[in-house]
Amino acid sequence: MEKQSIAIVGLGNMGSAFLEELLGQPNEGVEIVAVVEKNNTPGLALAKARGIKNLSINELIAMGDDLNILFDLTGVATVRQELRDKLHAAGNHHTIVATENIARMIWALIASGAELPIPHANAGY
Repeated sequence: MEKQSIAIVGLGNMGSAFLEELLGQPNEGVEIVAVVEKNNTPGLALAKARGIKNLSINELIAMGDDLNILFDLTGVATVRQELRDKLHAAGNHHTIVATENIARMIWALIASGAELPIPHANAGY
């Protein structure tokens, strides 16, 4: 199985819970290679404790095709547009920007009954 390299942008309530759940899974097919978080959150502390790099958006985009899936869990439409614009400008047609809806679907498949925190309005696709 090809390993999927992922990053999470936004480690607020939702992103922190999503990161913690993913790290608790035994799946060898997924590797969390980076996060992007400007604030000191529980999710950032967990990422650092697990040796996951905290990058800027520009550093994340510079990873190019080495990044398969980028979860944008910020809930901020301008951040989502910035990610898409920078991926396009870099010629990256490989990395997928996954939204909160995709995170909720994955959560429903792997989490054991707990609800994924949804602290913000839907930022849209």
